[in-house]
Parts: sequence; C-alpha cells; structure tokens
Amino acid sequence: MFIAMNRFRVARGQEAAFEHLWASRDTHLHAVPGFVEFHLLRGPEREDHTLFASHTIWRDRAAFEDWTRSEAFRMAHRNAGDNRALYLGHPEFEGFEVVQTVAREKAAA
Repeated sequence: MFIAMNRFRVARGQEAAFEHLWASRDTHLHAVPGFVEFHLLRGPEREDHTLFASHTIWRDRAAFEDWTRSEAFRMAHRNAGDNRALYLGHPEFEGFEVVQTVAREKAAA
C-alpha cells in the first residue's frame, strides 16, 4: 500500500473556500486502477494559516505513479493554479510506503 499526501497552508479566512473547492471538484479517482480511498484533512490553525492535507491511499506506489501520468490526473489538476490566493506557498508532497497496518478485528457473525 502507498499513501500520497499534499500539505496545504491555507490562508486564514479562506478555509471554507478551500473546502468547497475540494468538495465540488471532479477528482476522476473512482475509475483509476489501484485507487483505494481519499480524505481531505483539516489540521491545526496557526496565526496566518490552517494546515490541510489531501490523503490518498493506493494499492501500491506503481498505481500512484501511473495515476500521475494519466489523462485523469491532468483533468483533475487542470485548474489547480487558479486558486493560488487560497494558499501560502506551494503544496508540499509526501509519499509513504505502508510498512504496518493494524485493523479493527471483525465481529463474529
């Protein structure tokens, strides 16, 4: 499993606009091979920004890398530069190979 995250420093007062932008966009992820799950995370507030992270889970790193080279990726990111006023700086990418997973045990039926 591979987890891809982008961290965004969203300017204070722009949080609702940022969340609306993500909620209303077409991610094109549902049909991408190897895609498992997406989360938009809201983190701590600082004096000048609120930290957000986009968090996607992939079957493996290869599936994520295939996505980044796909037409679906280009379509999902085609207007990314239009909203620079919402951010302080560029998003910071972080990729993680999963080395351990602990899941809740399923209840017996």
